[in-house]
Amino acid sequence: MKNTYAAADKKYLKAFGAHVRALRKAAGFSQEDFALEIGLDRTYMGGVERGERNLALLNLRKIAKGLKISVSELLAFPAK
Repeated sequence: MKNTYAAADKKYLKAFGAHVRALRKAAGFSQEDFALEIGLDRTYMGGVERGERNLALLNLRKIAKGLKISVSELLAFPAK
């Protein structure tokens, strides 16, 4: 089932996904290795980075912990 988010919401999710991808790459992880490290599926992380997923709070915490940053740092991204 495809998501049916409003255009502004899609734009926000894509901006967040790009932010996560940049942080992951800066930390030196491939998408697959990072997903394994934090206990999420690689396809889930791909969806996050493409802006296709609206993340649950506990998954935000997993991503932040894997990047060794706080959730607030993870959420401090330039929303376009």
